[in-house]
Amino acid sequence: MSEEKEESRGPEGAPQQQMQEVTVDDSHANAGYANFCRVSSTPEELILDLGLNPTPYATGKVDVKVTQRIILNHFTAKRLWQALSMALQRHEQAFGVLETDVRKRVKFTGGPAGS
Repeated sequence: MSEEKEESRGPEGAPQQQMQEVTVDDSHANAGYANFCRVSSTPEELILDLGLNPTPYATGKVDVKVTQRIILNHFTAKRLWQALSMALQRHEQAFGVLETDVRKRVKFTGGPAGS
């Protein structure tokens, strides 16, 4: 007994691609904040470690506790990269360029003590 699959055909008999409808349930999502991210990878996965740096302007040794670890395959990581890139481009078009070098963003007021 052979089984046949019916394909949906569009104009001129070309197969139509089926669209996937995704419903997102975020009722169990955990919200968190991170100002620190470390990226590492294996041949199969990309690993994002997220945490909070309590003293982002400190010099010397700073201990950061990783509170979230997100493991993605490289295909999902690339889709995330593209989505983040688009979101950041829209943000910069609306609000201006984001400077990622903290030293260029920090404005010091006043001179050395005793001046």
